[in-house]
Amino acid sequence: MKLVVIEAPAKRETLKKYLGPGYEVFATKGHIRDLPVKSFAIDINNNFEPHYENKPDKKDLINELKHKADKADQVLIATDPDREGEAISWHIAHVLGLDPNKKCRIQFNEISKNAVLKALDNPRAIDLNLVNAQQARRVMDRIVGYKLSPIISKKVAPKLSAGRVQSVALKLVVDREKEIENFKPEEYWTVTAFHEKDKIAFKSTLQTYKNKKIKIANKEEVEKALSVIKQSDFIVSSVKKSKTKSHAPAPFTTSTMQQDALNKLGMSLKRTTQSAQELYEGVEVKGEGKIALITYIRTDSTRVSEDAQKACRQFIEEKYGKNYLPAKPNIYATKKNAQDAHEAIRPISMQITPEMVQDSLSKDNYKLYKLIYERFLSSQMNEAEYSNTVISIDASDYGFKANGKILEFPGYTAVYKEFVDEDKDKKQDASKLPQIEENEKLEVKDIKEEQKFTKPPVRYTEASLVKAMEEKGIGRPATYAATVTILTARNYAEKEGKYLVPTELGRKITEYLEKFFSGVINVKFTAHMENRLDDIAEDKDDWHDVINSFWNGFKGLLEKADSSSVSMKSEPIETDVVCDKCGHKMLLREGRFGKFLGCSNFPKCKNIMPYKTEEEKKPVSKCPMCGKNVYALKTKRGKTFYACEDRNGCNFMSWDIPTGEMCPKCGKYLIKKGKIIKCSSCDYKVDNNKEN
Repeated sequence: MKLVVIEAPAKRETLKKYLGPGYEVFATKGHIRDLPVKSFAIDINNNFEPHYENKPDKKDLINELKHKADKADQVLIATDPDREGEAISWHIAHVLGLDPNKKCRIQFNEISKNAVLKALDNPRAIDLNLVNAQQARRVMDRIVGYKLSPIISKKVAPKLSAGRVQSVALKLVVDREKEIENFKPEEYWTVTAFHEKDKIAFKSTLQTYKNKKIKIANKEEVEKALSVIKQSDFIVSSVKKSKTKSHAPAPFTTSTMQQDALNKLGMSLKRTTQSAQELYEGVEVKGEGKIALITYIRTDSTRVSEDAQKACRQFIEEKYGKNYLPAKPNIYATKKNAQDAHEAIRPISMQITPEMVQDSLSKDNYKLYKLIYERFLSSQMNEAEYSNTVISIDASDYGFKANGKILEFPGYTAVYKEFVDEDKDKKQDASKLPQIEENEKLEVKDIKEEQKFTKPPVRYTEASLVKAMEEKGIGRPATYAATVTILTARNYAEKEGKYLVPTELGRKITEYLEKFFSGVINVKFTAHMENRLDDIAEDKDDWHDVINSFWNGFKGLLEKADSSSVSMKSEPIETDVVCDKCGHKMLLREGRFGKFLGCSNFPKCKNIMPYKTEEEKKPVSKCPMCGKNVYALKTKRGKTFYACEDRNGCNFMSWDIPTGEMCPKCGKYLIKKGKIIKCSSCDYKVDNNKEN
């Protein structure tokens, strides 16, 4: 009997189908050996030697694993195919007394029969370069966490934590908020002419004055222009026709999947990560048992195997025809700083269409599988082709333009349309145009001017923050979701609709770190350290040297900050509220999860009470269950929820703001998310008072 050791129990059943009776599969449920939770465990004076220990909560599991390994003819370690998975393999080998240089490691990018059997035929030694790269990340993050967190807890607010990548991600959110606050809108005006010919309505927009780009800044300027334009004939000066092509997007990487899942499906990072993990590990499919549907989900590569490419092209030809198939396979360049360790995220089999498994999958899993399937399918399809027409029109010295765009051949868009976050102020409408000739005089039905103002930068969403992190080289695919979600979990940022807004606490932390740790907690340095970790993985650098150079700079910053008298802690403020336990006045204090009331008789009296601003004391709506008031409340961890004031007689509670009204479609209560009113149960949705 051969023993195959994996991480996730969810993979066990899927793997056993392919391995057969000669194998036993054992799941470690993640790490079995790691740095201890309650101690620093890094010997800085001994070349940064980490002191690992078997996880106390895995004692029985480790004993069972050892027992099975002793009885096995061969032990093969099949942890996840990334740096953390390689490190877990190394720890398992240590616990079992296996030689990591012997061929005890197998790896597969997808849990399919062919991939698993191929891995069994090609065992290898544990890659110690990958282990050391992960070890360096772990040690560096432990140093930052254990050395920096106590300082900001002392200088900003109690029980805070800081992280090497987390704090930089927070800085991006805070910096964006400052940009928005400091933004000064500029007035501008647009002029649009409305035409009609051959019963086709179209419009043109003012673009130039005396052949130079025009920007109308105020009412006086627009009135001056209109006084001429309205008295002028609209004469076509040129008609330019062209053909353009749009290339299919690359198959998904981790970050592009997360972005599209939020933008197209409205799925948060947490939901997307959970669904992707289930689709990779295996899901119950009627008639098939438990099978995996997609390849490994933590990747920054757009590369795909030749076999997958061929299968996809064959499927396209059979279902859509040769017109949709490029002469050669589409190949996509992977970004410069990508690890490129795995293929792009794709379906394991093109024959398992989303429609075939829809009844077997949860709603999230189906939506995400369909997105991944269609993105990969489209990536191997022909370009979309368009015919474009640009009509230039003269109205005396003023120049207008009308744009027309017609889809001539859908190509990949027959399967997949890319998400476009449209800025309506900048978007040029391109619609069907009638047949128009040069020197033709156009009929003008109406001319309208509109006052507008430039807009500030948009706040980050979880997805756009991940995109920014990837573009700036901060973090890696395996860390994006955890880094971003921790900001809201620790109350450093909160969500307004889908957007991330820094809390007062988050801003204080960023301000303090900028004051004392700007040399380390910044985008450029963090990206530089990611590149050095890559060098370790490629055997171009020694992990001890990397950590040593980091520590030599970091320790001086720690000493300077710790000895400084600068503090950003909020002093407690006495209130008129009386402690209901001892009668002393309550003090307004600030903690990790926001403001609260604490007894001034502390430590003799440890009573605390929630604090509410006058605005927070107001009801947000009426309860949809009983009609009484609904108030915004906070959990012990600072998360906001909404509940009926009658906590004993009514059990209404919602994580989203209830409107107090009921859904006209299904009768459940309506909630507000940003500018959208939607049903808490069905797909009813209203945006700007228009039903979608």
